[in-house]
Amino acid sequence: MRADRLVSLVLLLRRHGRLSATALARELEVSTRTVLRDIEALSAAGIPVYAERGRHGGFALLPGFHTELTGLNHDEALALLVAGSRRGAQAFGLGSALASGMRKVVDALPENHRTTAAGAAQRLLIDPETDLLERRLLAETAPDDMVTAVRRAVFAGHKLRIHYAAVHQDPKWRTVDPIGLVTVRDHVYLLATRSGADRTYRLSRILAAEELPEPAQRPDRVDLHRTWQERSARFRTGGDQVTVLMRINPAQREELATTALTVRADNTDADGWLRLEATFQDARHAEWALWQLATNAEALAPQWLRDSLRDRATQIATRYGASP
Repeated sequence: MRADRLVSLVLLLRRHGRLSATALARELEVSTRTVLRDIEALSAAGIPVYAERGRHGGFALLPGFHTELTGLNHDEALALLVAGSRRGAQAFGLGSALASGMRKVVDALPENHRTTAAGAAQRLLIDPETDLLERRLLAETAPDDMVTAVRRAVFAGHKLRIHYAAVHQDPKWRTVDPIGLVTVRDHVYLLATRSGADRTYRLSRILAAEELPEPAQRPDRVDLHRTWQERSARFRTGGDQVTVLMRINPAQREELATTALTVRADNTDADGWLRLEATFQDARHAEWALWQLATNAEALAPQWLRDSLRDRATQIATRYGASP
């Protein structure tokens, strides 16, 4: 336990630069006295840790000191950082790097730990390809060489030339300034700017990509989480969105919330059903969502949506009304 704590202490100082004994104690969930004893043990073992006194003082490592896991290359280390989801690593084109990196990690373990870890790993299954109903969970795929070119341009800060097939449009070549990559429910998006305007591209629709030598026009630092939230908000309030006034069985309220862009203005009718407004991406999205809810929902407006759902139901009833 103490050996693990000493390693964690060194890694904390590596990551944060300087930390007080109180901050280290809080991170390691031990007393400040224990932290001071650990600092002495590290110094005795030759780790160049020193103390800085004063209001903003604390403990730090000498500049240039670093630790590394021997043998991990850049892509393998990157794969381990995004390995919270196996699909996440695969989505960014790092599946093979993840497997290679994990083999090196296992090889670096003491023999008794290696055996224990291998046995435990056999009892964990993450993100199987099908659910309990044998429905295949299909993730979007893209050629590894294309994903690699996109990823390298993002990290290097170079302009990127992509052959992109937008919905209902012929593929076109365009040059963009890449900002970052985001994966959402097995969909991967490239956040970029083009001629200074924000653009978001789905990776599965990029047919080819070429990293260019010119530097990208972008800030040195980015808050990718905030950037994604801002673009998502603009997406929800723009385009050909459709607002539907509807009634729904309360048991399906959560299902609707995971499908619609927004759900608001809840009221309860006399029969217990909810009357609300839901916003969808476009007409096709609205019709699909209401159809999935079947008799557990009723579109009240707009009238074209009621007509479309009625016509579809009539056609199906006609098809199955006759003998095969």
